[in-house]
Amino acid sequence: MLHTLKGILAALVFILNTVFMVTLLLILALFKFLIPIPGFRVWVSRWLVGVAESWVTINSQGHRLLHGEKIMIEQMPELNRDEWYLVVANHRSMVDIPVLQAVFNKQIPFLKFFLKQQLIWVPFLGLAWWALDFPFMKRYSRAFVKKHPHLKGKDMEQTQKSCEKFKHFPTTVINFVEGTRFTVEKHQAQQSPYEYLLKPKAGGIGFVLGSMGEQMKQLLLVTVAYPGGAPSFWQYLSGRFAPAMLSCEKIVIPDTLLNKNYQTDENFKRELFKWSENLWYKQDNKLQAIYERTDI
Repeated sequence: MLHTLKGILAALVFILNTVFMVTLLLILALFKFLIPIPGFRVWVSRWLVGVAESWVTINSQGHRLLHGEKIMIEQMPELNRDEWYLVVANHRSMVDIPVLQAVFNKQIPFLKFFLKQQLIWVPFLGLAWWALDFPFMKRYSRAFVKKHPHLKGKDMEQTQKSCEKFKHFPTTVINFVEGTRFTVEKHQAQQSPYEYLLKPKAGGIGFVLGSMGEQMKQLLLVTVAYPGGAPSFWQYLSGRFAPAMLSCEKIVIPDTLLNKNYQTDENFKRELFKWSENLWYKQDNKLQAIYERTDI
């Protein structure tokens, strides 16, 4: 009963905070839309990020006050808010996002991640993501592109356009390279060579590095584990989950992977995929160490 009451209270904090902060975001976004002066738009974008960081702070502090510390940090390198970062993380649960936001808020530039086009219709949050220049991706299946060949590469073009907006001031782009949340069923269907991970997809990383290679020279390999089992969002709100465990390693991105064209450079594709595979084996070993240590 106590967990349920705390969950309801956490949900109210989240909803009221979201309504208030999104209202501020949309007011600022209106000025950004109506005054097409590049310098002014960059200035407004900085204010938009400040509002978003305040939103994360209130959500995270509210959750901590209600449930105590639910995130155990095992490894964290020295970080800088004035650097551009590419964050690559495994994906276990919807809870990954508030966990990552709580850990990295105001430690590095505000996290921006690729979203499915349909998520723009999520009440309040969809508008907030749009105002903050989150890249919305409209993915097409191979079969659909085969029937509509004029759409080939359109989703990746949108990625490049979105990344252009991130050059004006330090930004963090996060990529869940598995493309979807891990489940045993998906793992078996893929016949994944990794014990705790799905196969990585290098396309998102490739287009970010190709568009922002001059700025994006450091990668944060983030490992998120839930020794008690990946929680649902309601379990997160009500605090009914064992503490998440997080590890972060800072890696310099090789110069050979910067400023290349992922669509046309086949050598780059192969080199990037090989590099991504090596990162993923390292990630798998990190997860194995955590689960062995916690007897899961």
